Amino acid sequence: MLEVSFNSPQCGWMSIGFDDGVTVFRTTTAYAPHASALPELMQILTELSQPSEGPRERLLKWNRDPEEFDFRFVREGDKMLLQIYQYPTDDRSFAERELVFTHLDESQNIIKAFAATFDQLYADRETDEFEFNWRQPFPHAEYEEFRKRIS
Repeated sequence: MLEVSFNSPQCGWMSIGFDDGVTVFRTTTAYAPHASALPELMQILTELSQPSEGPRERLLKWNRDPEEFDFRFVREGDKMLLQIYQYPTDDRSFAERELVFTHLDESQNIIKAFAATFDQLYADRETDEFEFNWRQPFPHAEYEEFRKRIS
């Protein structure tokens, strides 16, 4: 079972982790230059939570500065593949990228794993001073749409 953790942001950085019982990947991410990464992630998962004809693939760019990441989601039928690639610099050279995490599961299990960490971020947003520490507002609209669609 996949566990996803996004810890409370601090000074524009957020610690994130992925653990599927076999592989563990932990890193930090920055709020910039991919300032819309968190709301985009919610939008991608909202879209991929809905059934469709044929396979769908979505890519999310995020960074740690100077390292960059691609979060690749591929949904086909009831299955979803999550892959995280790391680039050593912001030039995103495919020759230098490294696959640092991969997980294939039922799409609902992956969506639920992200939902749990989004719910925690939402619940703690005032206590953790999310907006001040992440240096941008919590993505309320995207979170509400995500929760509505997966219910």
